[in-house]
Amino acid sequence: MGGRREEILDAALAIADERGLDGLSMRAVAERVGVTPMALYRHVGGKAELLDGMVGRLLSALLPPDRQGDRRWDERLAALARAVRTMIRRHPWAAPLLFSRPAVTPDAVRTVDVIYTALIEAGVPDHEVPRLERMISTFVIGFAASEVSGRFTSGGPDPRGHRGSLPEGEFPAHARLKPWLRLPADLATEFEADLEDVLRLIEAAVDRRADGDSGPSAPGGAA
Repeated sequence: MGGRREEILDAALAIADERGLDGLSMRAVAERVGVTPMALYRHVGGKAELLDGMVGRLLSALLPPDRQGDRRWDERLAALARAVRTMIRRHPWAAPLLFSRPAVTPDAVRTVDVIYTALIEAGVPDHEVPRLERMISTFVIGFAASEVSGRFTSGGPDPRGHRGSLPEGEFPAHARLKPWLRLPADLATEFEADLEDVLRLIEAAVDRRADGDSGPSAPGGAA
């Protein structure tokens, strides 16, 4: 059954690459695999389970076989962040899928566990780990989604540069930043700078713990 499930997920990923998520259906996957739509349910359940399986496949492919155990926590997080950005640039439809579905399959949860482990090794208090994982994931997926959708650029200089031509005096900050708004966006460099800032925020959370901010008690613990 495992081999057939993998074949189905491969077909679903290929269809999404060709047609986007809107073109993905159980019938289309069944036709690609050469079975009836009803036969798919024995292997992947319904459409929701198929999407969850695709999330798992995408995320598990980001992890190196050796789990990078000899690298520092920040190096591991940075490598994973870059891998997510590369994956979304290759599969633009993956961004809305990752934003809309949490990790629930073992292979998807394993990737989240890698992030949790890195944060714990960094010294982040346990109660802060889930929040910081959400912050990291939102930044990385959101940046890549904006990049592939053209929100940051439109085939040339950043369209935000047009804001510098708005009525004079109404937007003083835009007027001041006009030379910078018209510069072409170096998104690779910007991503690395943003990623560095995110890692520093993680270190700040560790510093707060060192300063005596113990945070809330664990669920069920003493108040």
